[in-house]
Formats: sequence, structure tokens, C-alpha cells
Amino acid sequence: MAHAHGHGHAHDHAHHAKTGRLMAVLALTIGFLVVEVSSGLISGSLSLLADAGHMLTDVAGLVLALLATKLAERPASPRRTFGYHRAEVLAALTNAFLLLAVAVYILIEAWERFREPQAVPSRVVLAVAVVSLIVNLTGAFVLREGAETSLNLRGAYNEVVADALSSVGVIVGALVMGFTGWHRVDTVVAVAIAVLVLPRTWSLLQETLHVLLEGTPREVDITALRSAMEEVPGVKTVHDLHVWTLTSGVHALSAHAILQAGVSHGQVLGDLRTRVTAGFPISHVTVQLEDRCCGEHAHA
Repeated sequence: MAHAHGHGHAHDHAHHAKTGRLMAVLALTIGFLVVEVSSGLISGSLSLLADAGHMLTDVAGLVLALLATKLAERPASPRRTFGYHRAEVLAALTNAFLLLAVAVYILIEAWERFREPQAVPSRVVLAVAVVSLIVNLTGAFVLREGAETSLNLRGAYNEVVADALSSVGVIVGALVMGFTGWHRVDTVVAVAIAVLVLPRTWSLLQETLHVLLEGTPREVDITALRSAMEEVPGVKTVHDLHVWTLTSGVHALSAHAILQAGVSHGQVLGDLRTRVTAGFPISHVTVQLEDRCCGEHAHA
């Protein structure tokens, strides 16, 4: 039996730069999240609480991005041969359930507010929302440069920009309340924000469950992958082909390849690994070479 294995590593200075940006924005976001939640509870503003829930999605995205960056620096061990990659997935699953609970709470509370409207101090809501917008714009500015080259930072940047738009909605609602006295607009804005959070939360939940169930990564065409491997000179067929995700952007492959008679195992191993890593987003490759099928029929 023989196998080929390989995976890539990022440069240390790139990790440190990404980590620094993420930690700075995370600290700023968490600090204001506490302020916004407190202001929402004291003022009774449902839109502020909903915006805080939206900001919680920023925290979730930033934490996941930071985990992905930090975990990439940690080596594997005899007890954890794949390292700590799955910690990011478990954190994502926890965050998805938390965000879902927040959105459901906002929607239930909104129903009660529509039945019994509650006066909300528009000036407090406006002041807090303006600061929230400033915080999010600052975070976007810090992450903007790194977002051009890093998928993790790009995801965090998109989260912060989306929350800035949410803050704009709260500001508009506060101005409407101030000029018209229509307090139900606070509830309307809250519902709009909660509805915006739900699809993103559902998407995060689906993705994390897909990873935990070791489903094939969505960006990998398993049929095309099998065909590409079977096109390598010396390979008859490929069976027991499996592709799964360790953590965001880190995909692994294992497969059995039946070889033609008289070919060089070392050459075929190298060609298979090159074909897989060059044509597909897979960084960890393990292939067992066989002269004939030694197990069950092929399955993917």
C-alpha cells in the first residue's frame, strides 16, 4: 500500500497581520455590543436590541475568522492528528443556534409590541444607532485592506458592512419617531433586521451541519474529480473516493486507485497529487494504490 499526502501553510507574517486586524475589530464590536444591549433594555427599543442581534452576527463572524487564523498556526498532535480545525465548525454551530434564538425572540417580542405599542425615547435610539454606525464603519475600514486577499477577513468585512446598513435602518426609524411620534416604526425596523438575520443564520447552520456530516464540499464536483484522477497515466479506476471539509477552506481527500501493470507507483502518486491539488480546492490528499480492487465496490 502506498499513499500521497500534502497540505499547504501560510506565512507567519500574514497570520499575524490578519490576527491583529480581527482582534482589534472584535474588541471594538464586543465593547459596543454590550452598550447597545444595555441601551435597548433600558430604553425599551426593540430596534436597538435587533441591531444588537445583528451585531452579534458580526461577533460570530469575527470569532470564526479569528479561530480559523489561529488554529491554522497550531500543529497536529498524536491525539489530534488533524489539529483543532473542527473547533471553528463547533463554534459556528453554537453561534448559529444563538443567532436563531435571538431572531425568534425579536419576532415574538415584535408581535407583542404590535398589539400593545410602547413609547420609545427616539433621541436615545438615534444617539446609540449613530455610534453603532461609526463603530461598524471603523471596523470596515480596518478590515478593508486585508479583505482583498483573505477569505476570512472578507467574510468578516461583509458582516460589518451589513451591520452598518442595519444601523442606518435604526437611525431612519429613530428620526421617523422623533418627527412623527409613530413609535410602531421601532418595531417595524426590528422585524426587518430580524428577517435579514434569519437567512444568514440558516445558511450558517446548514453549512456547519454539512461539514459535521462530512458532506462533499459544495465547490468540489466529485464526478469531475474522479474523472480527472482516472485520466492520470497508469490509473485504471478510482474507488472509495471521499472528500470532506476539516474547516473553512481546508478540504481533504482519500481514495483507492487501481493501477495498470508495470507502472511506477512513485510517479503515479506524484501525478495524482498534482492533478488533484492543481484542479480542485483540496489541500490534504491521501491515495492508496492497488494492483486490483481489495475491498467493496466503488462509492463516493
